[in-house]
Amino acid sequence: MAQKEKGEKMVSGINKIYEGDTLTILKTIDNDLVDMGVTSPPYNKGERHKGWLVKNVKYDFATDRLPEEEYQKQQIAVLNEIYRITKAGGSFFYNHKIRWERGKMLHPMEWLMKTEWNIRQEIIWDRMIAANIRGWRFWQVDERIYWLTKPKNGDKIGEELKSKHALLTSVWRFPPERKNGHPAPFPLALPTRAIYSILDGKNGLVLDPYAGSGTTLVAAKLLGANYIGIEISKDYIKDAKARLVSCEKERPKLQGELDKHMVRETFEEKKANGKWNKKERAFV
Repeated sequence: MAQKEKGEKMVSGINKIYEGDTLTILKTIDNDLVDMGVTSPPYNKGERHKGWLVKNVKYDFATDRLPEEEYQKQQIAVLNEIYRITKAGGSFFYNHKIRWERGKMLHPMEWLMKTEWNIRQEIIWDRMIAANIRGWRFWQVDERIYWLTKPKNGDKIGEELKSKHALLTSVWRFPPERKNGHPAPFPLALPTRAIYSILDGKNGLVLDPYAGSGTTLVAAKLLGANYIGIEISKDYIKDAKARLVSCEKERPKLQGELDKHMVRETFEEKKANGKWNKKERAFV
């Protein structure tokens, strides 16, 4: 397991956004500090490669055009540092996508399998977007969200999700954020679903190591959790801080997601109410 770098100034305090390189700052954070995290790193899509009806995705300060082998090594290093600073039993939700380079598929599992994380689930994010006019394969309208866990006492199964969270299935359907200065923002509903499903209203410390415009941090704050953000761009930090100050304006959007976490009657309640036919193994 990676160790915190000696001699470096540690991240001091919570509910802050730290400016700088993600990996460099992660190395200064103490072990077993955060409860969970949500992020979406730059996808290494090449910046200059423009698709049909899709504008170039260019990040302020960060490059999205590394040699693929270098990019994957970087992501492994980042993810292993996050593993180190996450508490045993903690979770991390990692948003990425399948890419192609000269006809070769590049799948996030290629590097995720080389990290220390336990891959608990692959979730499909149906982005509900218009497809391209042309294509050499079926139009890609999805991305992936990997639920990664740090086993506690060697237990890779982990705790059971409450029914009100689990019923939302492994396909998450919501469009990306539209009115946002960041080139690739996910919607508030995405980190809200992840954080609420794991913390379930309890306090905890949430990390976003590629904080961007602060969507994860806004969700954490509105849900009553603490947060740490890391971002290399001064402009994005400025935007994120402004959002955090006025985050109550976004509560209606957050509430719209919370309203989906509802189950009228759990399995145990149905059994207790005589609605389970044990012989037929079915509800009556």
